Parts: sequence; structure tokens; C-alpha cells
Amino acid sequence: MMVPARCTACETEIALPTPIQLRTGADRFRADCASCFGLCCVAPAFAASADFAIDKPAGRACPNLGADFRCGIHTELRQRGFPGCAVFDCFGAGQRTSQVTFAGRDWRTADTADTADTADTADTAGSERTADSGGTGEGGCTAGQMFAVFAVQRPLHELLAYLTEARTFPAARPLHRQLDAALAELHRLVDGTPEAILAADVAGWRARVNPLLSRASELARATKGRRPANRRGADLAGADLRGADLRNANLRGTYLIGADLRGADLRRADLTGADTRGARLAGADLRDALFLTQSQLDAATGDGATRLPRSLHRPPHWPSTDQL
Repeated sequence: MMVPARCTACETEIALPTPIQLRTGADRFRADCASCFGLCCVAPAFAASADFAIDKPAGRACPNLGADFRCGIHTELRQRGFPGCAVFDCFGAGQRTSQVTFAGRDWRTADTADTADTADTADTAGSERTADSGGTGEGGCTAGQMFAVFAVQRPLHELLAYLTEARTFPAARPLHRQLDAALAELHRLVDGTPEAILAADVAGWRARVNPLLSRASELARATKGRRPANRRGADLAGADLRGADLRNANLRGTYLIGADLRGADLRRADLTGADTRGARLAGADLRDALFLTQSQLDAATGDGATRLPRSLHRPPHWPSTDQL
């Protein structure tokens, strides 16, 4: 069934399949790859490293991306040298860019078939294809414009996810009016035209929202007769924190790369932006941790005894048994 739709980028009526029902509530800030056109597999550049097995320039499709916009090695990304892909989270920016901003028009349709850097491929999404930002498809959309919008949408969606979570903190009630105002303004922005999104001052938004999130965190973590640890921005890479009492701690932006947090108590700890790559979380208690994301869990290792917030799930690469 085809339905009429209007592309917000070029204001033209286009015929599209029945629209995909996007996630709602807190789930809208989680990646929904089935509703996206593989933007994270095309838009960003990869540099061969411990996170990526290959070099890939920005705007060129990863050779593992299939014609159906699905990753051909998704179930074995870590084994094939792509752990960076396994932990990436667009916070829902991919599906919004694909289905809302560009009304379901994918980057192949938007880009010209004869872009200078395009290489013909018969059975893949075009592993050698580069979407020239100047290439224009029917109605004036460009693949380059889609990729640029996605790059802006992602940090804005991350801020939306944090603001939405902060709004659930009972102790942050004094900030609800400010949180609601920021949420409303940001929602209008991410639902806007590509031009409006590209004109967004991401750094300015971070400067505006971060103090609000920090204050909400302080209110949520405040406990009478207890002074929580403040390790904000600390370098705790490889630190031995086994069994540590980190309840209500401020761990915003903390480097926890390879840290041993087995059996640690992280309830109500603020983990905004903490780097958890390779952190050992077996037996750790992360219930009620603040601003903990799925990608942070995906980057770490835990076990069957690791306690998680209800909103997050145990990564498939974690062993199901107790490893302590």
C-alpha cells in the first residue's frame, strides 16, 4: 500500500509505503535499525583501530551494509573487529532522520545515480559508493544533507534522552518547569526542517542543558548524613574498584576504561558520559544508576549477577552465569 507523504527537505509530495510506526515514550530514544536507512553505516568515517577493522571515509557505505540497509555481520561484529559498531547508539536519531525529517526517502533515492564517486554494485548497498553532498535526487534532497542532519540529530537526541530521564526524578521537581521548557524547545527543533536542524547550535544546547542535568543529578543523589564521592572527570582507567561503595557518586565524564568494578555498588551514581569500555561489572549493582545508557553497558562486561535498571537490558555478549 502506497500513501502520499511530504518530504520536509524539498516540500514535494512523494509516494511511500505505509509509514513505519516509530517507537514512543522513552523507547523513542533507542536505536531502531529497522526504521532507519543504515545512516550510521554510511555517514561517519571509520579509522582502522581497536574499534574498527577498516578505514572508511565519511559518506561511503560500509562494505558490510546490505541492500536491505541491514548489517551483514551484526551478530558477529566483535569477532570481526567492529566493537565500535556494537556499542554505537544514535539515541533514535537514525529513525527520526529517516522517517520524519526525510519522510521515508532513503539516501540512495535522494542521491543521484551518476555521482562522480559512485561505483556500480549489483548485490549490495554499494560498499564503494560515496554520496556526494552535492548530488541531488528528485525534489532536491541530497544524501549529503541527510548525513549532515543525522550528525546534528544524534547529539540533540542524546540531550533529549537525558532531559526525559531527569524529568522522572521526584527530587528534581523544582526543576520541572525548566526541564519541560527545554524538552519542548528541543522537540520542536528535531521535528523541524533539515535547514533548521543544520542551523542548530549543538555546543550552545549542551552549554544550556548540562548545568540543568547536573542540578537534577545533585537533587536526585542528595542523601542526609552522607557525602557521596565526587570523581567527576577523574581518570580511573584500570582502577581496582572491586566492592567499592559508589552509591550516589558523581561519575560524570569519568574514565572507567578497563576499571574493575566487580561487586561495586553504583546505585544512584551519576554515570553521564562515563567511558566504560572494557569495565568489569560482574556482580555490580547498577539499579537506579542515573543517566546510564545501553551503549555504556554494551561497552563493558558483566555477568548474570549484574543488577541493571529495568529500562536497560543485559548485552548478549555478557555471560549469563555469575563470574565473581
